[in-house]
Amino acid sequence: MEKNICLEAQLAKEWVGESELAEFEPALRKAHHALHDQSGMGSEFTGWVNWPRNYDHQELDRLQETAALIKEKADVFIVIGIGGSYLGARSAIDLMQPDFFNQLSPRERGGPEIYFAGNNLSPAYLADLIRIIEDKEVFINVISKSGTTLEPAIAFRVLRKMLEDRYGQKEAGKRIIATTDRNKGALRQLAAVEGYQTFSVPDDIGGRYSVLTAVGLLPIAVSGLDPDQMMKGAFAASRIYGLCNLDSNDAYRYAVIRNILYRQGKTMEILAAYDPAFNQFIEWWKQLFGESEGKDAKGIFPAGVNFTTDLHSMGQYIQEGLRNFFMTTLWVNKSRSSIDVPILDDNADGLGILEGTTLHQINDQACLGTMLAHTEGGVPNLKIVISEITPYHYGMLVYFFELACAISGYLLGVNPFNQPGVEAYKKKVFSLLGI
Repeated sequence: MEKNICLEAQLAKEWVGESELAEFEPALRKAHHALHDQSGMGSEFTGWVNWPRNYDHQELDRLQETAALIKEKADVFIVIGIGGSYLGARSAIDLMQPDFFNQLSPRERGGPEIYFAGNNLSPAYLADLIRIIEDKEVFINVISKSGTTLEPAIAFRVLRKMLEDRYGQKEAGKRIIATTDRNKGALRQLAAVEGYQTFSVPDDIGGRYSVLTAVGLLPIAVSGLDPDQMMKGAFAASRIYGLCNLDSNDAYRYAVIRNILYRQGKTMEILAAYDPAFNQFIEWWKQLFGESEGKDAKGIFPAGVNFTTDLHSMGQYIQEGLRNFFMTTLWVNKSRSSIDVPILDDNADGLGILEGTTLHQINDQACLGTMLAHTEGGVPNLKIVISEITPYHYGMLVYFFELACAISGYLLGVNPFNQPGVEAYKKKVFSLLGI
């Protein structure tokens, strides 16, 4: 079976050799069995492991019917959620839809403008969003397992009031879809009272692992992307990366190399991509690894950059600053668009030698040159190569990182599925607000 996602680690060989990898094999086998036998820490939240083969096909059909209705009737679709409740969907839409998706005509989009709310407490952001959607037909998807998380709860309260004032309570209820706990919680209770259509967050899948559930797939389907293909890609990845073989399993190899570098004092990983469409995917990755590994005074700090843009702001530090980090680059072999360097009568910019060269080819050389320079500067470099970005490949990529993250967490000796530290700030904020 074709892998479609490959790890290249040649530029980290100075730090990670085959002997170091071999030393990790017993720990890797233990981590593999802990995950797949559901005997490890946090095993009650490992439903995502077999989700690509066990997901509810009927709910996915219902979800796509709902998405089709929204695409037909809505001018604007607002996704309310924070963290894992919105980052996955936003990353998929940004990666696979045009960069200026909301500025396209309704005919070109094939559906509504899509906006995200409830991921901050900025009054300006919410006020500007309300201004944008005036006189437009609005549908809302509020995503929260409890319904009481501060940021989305406030945004939902404001936008729900707006809908009820505009359409009346009963009609507003037809325009609100709640993705929440199957049986309990404030949002589930409100949905029952108001008659909102609902989709369920599986009990055994945590938020940052939930993009391939209704949490991510409803907004993804509304955008016009194919959830069925995403699930097929994730299923293929579960088979490819489901074997405990360090030589052939690149997800496991990535997890092990991260831990070897961590033990050498490389306590930060910088994920780089060479297309701004990856910015939100990097944000999703940062939450996945940061929330999974950062506990018990352990963990690799996840950071992200967008190249070549950030080479003109962060490049100096990466090249010559503290040597306490390593870099992983995401690279897509096939760009979704092609532009050639044009032929001009003059050569005022000195770039005549590049005439007829594609921008993707130039970007490829910029990627290689940057990785070589940073390696020479003392930074280990990994590269994860994706053949192309389609819904199928996106599903594969999500599963690849979820699996690598879980294994890496077990190798670190932490529970990669809880987030006890998140509650600390919530308690302080709620106390200050008198809640």
